Amino acid sequence: MLRVVKLGGSLLDAPRLPDWLEALSGAGGQVVVVPGGGPYADAVRITQARLGFSDATAHRMALLAMEQYGLALCDLHPGLLPAASSQTIAAILERGRTPVWQPAAMCLQAPDIPEAWSVTSDSLAAWLAGVLDADALALIKHGPDGVHAFDPAADRHRVDTAFAGFAAAFGRPVGILGHDDPAALGAWLAKAKAKAD
Repeated sequence: MLRVVKLGGSLLDAPRLPDWLEALSGAGGQVVVVPGGGPYADAVRITQARLGFSDATAHRMALLAMEQYGLALCDLHPGLLPAASSQTIAAILERGRTPVWQPAAMCLQAPDIPEAWSVTSDSLAAWLAGVLDADALALIKHGPDGVHAFDPAADRHRVDTAFAGFAAAFGRPVGILGHDDPAALGAWLAKAKAKAD
C-alpha cells in the first residue's frame, strides 16, 4: 500500500519535527512525503506584494519554496531522499526508503493545476496522490492530536480553497493528523492497511 503524507511548512519550528521525520522515515517504502512551503512560501507572498508580479509567477516560485523545505528535511534525516519524478519516487520506495517530493518538474507540466494561490501544497498533495494511485492521503496540520477524516465543511479553513475539489478527484480516504502527535502516523498507516485487507 502507498500513502501520501503532506508535512506542513508550519512544522519547521515545531519541537516534534525530528519525531515526525523519524516516523516518516520509519514508514519507508510505504509513504511519499509532500513538503509544505513554510517560510519559503511566505517570502514569495511578501515579495509578490512588494513587486507585484503575477500569481502564475508566484505559483512557480512557491513550488521552488516547497523544494527548499523538502531539501532541508532530507538533509535532517538520512532516511528521506528527494524525488522529482514518479519514476524516482518508485525507485526510492522499492529500496524501502521515504521519498520527499520535489514538485516543480511534475507540476509545471500539468495543465490541470491552476497557477494561483488557491492551490497550495495541500491540493498538490491530493493531486500527487491521484497521479501515484495512492491508497490514502494524510495532511499533518496544527490542531488536536490523533487522526480524523477530512470534513470539507469543518476543515475548510485548514486547507486551501481548491483542496476539496482535488480531494474529491482523488476519491480515496483523506485524514488529518495532529501536528503534535507523530505516533498518529503509525496508527493511521495501520488503520489504512486494515481497511485494505
